[in-house]
Amino acid sequence: MSCYFIAQIDIHDDAEYASYLAGYDAVFDRFDGEVLAVDDAVTVLEGDWPFSRTVVIRFPDGAALDRWYRSPEYQALAEHRRRGSMANIVAVQGR
Repeated sequence: MSCYFIAQIDIHDDAEYASYLAGYDAVFDRFDGEVLAVDDAVTVLEGDWPFSRTVVIRFPDGAALDRWYRSPEYQALAEHRRRGSMANIVAVQGR
């Protein structure tokens, strides 16, 4: 069963976030995920969406998502994201 990584991100330090992006592909490409969407201008259909970026990534299952997210390589890289942005991140089980 697919598992989706969904992030709502508010970037407040472009340089720090750029450091995150600079290393992202090298780490991500070693795992079984597929980036489905990255959008800096979502269309809000209902409610509020006070985030500057939305990301959706699909993994084959929750274990694959967990291997990527909890890997030492990603966690080291994610420190740049944490310093450069605020984020709400969830893992959602799919079909």
